[in-house]
Amino acid sequence: MIRLGHQIRLTRREVERFTKITAIEPAGVRTIAELEAYIAHCKAHYWGVSRETQFLHWLIDREMGTCRRVA
Repeated sequence: MIRLGHQIRLTRREVERFTKITAIEPAGVRTIAELEAYIAHCKAHYWGVSRETQFLHWLIDREMGTCRRVA
């Protein structure tokens, strides 16, 4: 993730990873708030209490954490 003030830009690799994990492309994400909204949307889309869902949510959170550490 590239950060320029309040604006962000996800790298091609980050977009590919989020899309691979969630099957939902993070199109139009330009701020941290929009990225957090995208994450919330993905988690709501894949809601549940199964181990698979918990693992998917963990993957999403891990990718978000990686993005924040890089920026």
